Amino acid sequence: MINDKFYRRRFVISGIAIVVVTVYIIRLFYLQIIDQSTKDQADNNALVKQTIYPSRGLIYDRNGELLVFNQPIYEITMTMREMGKEWDTTGFCKCLKISRAEFDERIAEIKDRKKNRGYSTWTPQIFMSQLKKEDIATLQESQFLYPGIQIQKRTLRDYTYKAAAHVLGSVGEVNQNDIDRDSYYARGDYSGRDGLERTYERQLRGEKGVEVLMRDSRGRMQGSYQDGALDKKAKAGTDLQTTIDIQLQLLAEELLAGKIGSAVAIEPKTGEILALASNPGWNPKVLVGKERSKNYSMLLKDPTKPLMNRATQATYPPGSTFKTIQALVCLEQGAITENTLYPCSGPQSTPIKCTHHHGSPVALDKAIEQSCNPYFWCAFRDLMQKDGYGKDNEDFRKRYELWREAVLEFGLGQRFQDTDLSEQSSGSIPTTKQYDRAYGKTGWKAITVRSLSIGQGEILTTPLQLANQAALIANEGYYITPHLNKNDSMLTHRHDVHIQKRYFEAVKDGMHRVMKYGTGRWYPIEDIEQAGKTGTAQNPHGKDHAIFIGFAPVEDPQIAVAVVVENAGFGATWACPVASMMMEQYLTGSVKRKDLKKKITTAVLNESVKKW
Repeated sequence: MINDKFYRRRFVISGIAIVVVTVYIIRLFYLQIIDQSTKDQADNNALVKQTIYPSRGLIYDRNGELLVFNQPIYEITMTMREMGKEWDTTGFCKCLKISRAEFDERIAEIKDRKKNRGYSTWTPQIFMSQLKKEDIATLQESQFLYPGIQIQKRTLRDYTYKAAAHVLGSVGEVNQNDIDRDSYYARGDYSGRDGLERTYERQLRGEKGVEVLMRDSRGRMQGSYQDGALDKKAKAGTDLQTTIDIQLQLLAEELLAGKIGSAVAIEPKTGEILALASNPGWNPKVLVGKERSKNYSMLLKDPTKPLMNRATQATYPPGSTFKTIQALVCLEQGAITENTLYPCSGPQSTPIKCTHHHGSPVALDKAIEQSCNPYFWCAFRDLMQKDGYGKDNEDFRKRYELWREAVLEFGLGQRFQDTDLSEQSSGSIPTTKQYDRAYGKTGWKAITVRSLSIGQGEILTTPLQLANQAALIANEGYYITPHLNKNDSMLTHRHDVHIQKRYFEAVKDGMHRVMKYGTGRWYPIEDIEQAGKTGTAQNPHGKDHAIFIGFAPVEDPQIAVAVVVENAGFGATWACPVASMMMEQYLTGSVKRKDLKKKITTAVLNESVKKW
């Protein structure tokens, strides 16, 4: 037997060698068969995957009028590894009419991996984007002189009308958060940033395609790989038909010119928004193309806040328009009947004075017609004190909560959750907790919060909520959630209030009297009966706001409208005529009251409003 320690060691060495070889075999098997990353890396050296961008879906109004379409633009990409040392930078800059400093700055941005996480010398990088045909014409003629350069066609949004910017929204370049959140996007892509463009981004954007190209060992492009077997066609975005009547929208914006405010029109039976105007606004074209960033910054700095959609985001006390809800809640909860009479001493009334001189006492129909403040204060007081105050004011506070819950059913004091309107404010219907904090549980009574009875105080509403309130009254007890997508049936999104239908008939009669004998009598529409309620909302920061809600025709309401004109004074002077002409336009197809239209459209109530 051989007694040699080296002889025994050869088994150990052989074992180690077998283990190493086995590990290498397993690793090679994993890399070549299971893990495709090395194959993909090798393929990327030989193949170029060029993205084919889809056309974005078109946007139409309710009648098929084209609102938003696409125009062709171009972007220049460069693949660094293909450019070579002899690349003519000077000639390239001349073709694009840019300086060498601009070129160097852009190259530095491309190579900055903090800003451009997807940077690779093998893959095309965006050098310039949103170029028009004339911008790339010279480069196209001499493109063969600049290896590594590609000109790619894309699309940019364009608009038929200079209107509805808040509704339609805009499209802008994605940021890193967008890319991290959705793998569909890559650097240089575009997405909807606000309005309908954002809400329906997935529907409108379509699906990207890809063209796989082959390159040789020197990096030169050799055409399509495998005769396009791996190519994928782009799928255009789906078109969107809105509920907007563009002619009504154009009129609303024209009537609001020179003013700060908003107008909302709804089809009561469906909840479809017919117009959603906010002024100041802007021509949607200003947020398109290379000027988007600069123009957006200017809009952002404008002190009149044109970027705010006042129709859905601004909040105001509803003023006397709230008296319609007050009447309905007081009727349902048994504080009054249609024939209940309250005295009114006009401007001498206390604790809330009346702004009108009319007969006394008054019943509900006359109180709505003449907007009698003392009537609605007395009704509110009797409702709040109906059960007395009880120990520690508890019965009164319970009664207040019942009143508040009934008001909330009208869609006030909260955002519409089941809608495609993303940019909304909730408004406010104050809670008992708010008053408890301010006065203590036993420190407040009906007279403490008497301003609520006439739509003032802590109540805040949006114009959208006011228009929905008008639609609910027109429908005599229900509303369909306001929305903008014509093809999305929302009829199941019905919200009923717990108020008997006969009480709505009484309130509608009062609103009809407003337009026949009250503050709205100056604005009749030929052969069409209107119902409405004017309001003047107190404003601690300046002149009062003019407000109006209404609907028409009275016998079969087809349109409900709310208008707010800031710092304009009485609702009857400015808000009511705007709403009345909108109803006329929608119901008859034109406005016959030319003198009234000229008066309103040419009136400038705020000199600081700019035209964008």
